[in-house]
Amino acid sequence: MKRMSLMIFLCAGAFASGGVFAQQNTNVRGTVTAFDGKVISVKSRAGADVQIELPESVNVAATKAITLADIKPGTVLGVTTVKRPDGAIVAIDVRPLSPTANQGLSPYDLQPGSTMTNAALEGTLESSGGQELTLNYKTGTVKVLVPPGTPMSQSVPGGRSDIKPGETIFVAARPGEDGKMVAVRVQVSKDGVKPTQ
Repeated sequence: MKRMSLMIFLCAGAFASGGVFAQQNTNVRGTVTAFDGKVISVKSRAGADVQIELPESVNVAATKAITLADIKPGTVLGVTTVKRPDGAIVAIDVRPLSPTANQGLSPYDLQPGSTMTNAALEGTLESSGGQELTLNYKTGTVKVLVPPGTPMSQSVPGGRSDIKPGETIFVAARPGEDGKMVAVRVQVSKDGVKPTQ
């Protein structure tokens, strides 16, 4: 049962991880200021006060820290990257996805100019600047440098009780019929581990 629950969360993560796969959603990142069981109030990282309805049908994911040692070759990853002035592609976020996640590259909104790569890990190589990952997204490969300290986490089953003031939250939301934002995916910090996406 736990394995099935984890796969549900990983599949949900695959849906929202790449901009190309969830373009109609709005990603909200910030800090929970209130939650009444139905509406999540968030202070976004841009400083805006945002209210998002949380339907009963939407599960809540918590967050668990991982390391590269936890990631085996063949694992499908969602890696957010930026390109340095020297041309190197550098990871700013790494997380595992469902094996059935759509693979490819697309623009992403974690940082200006960032790209989301959903791809299978082919291998790792020690580098002077960290670890170099070779990622295969079926129609091509890309080498990504993962510097020490790069945020890495995975979604794990959580609950509504995890949504508390002060926690960091990531919400993929869509416009509701009344114009309000409605959550389709929620991941919240747990034990100090923040959602990295």
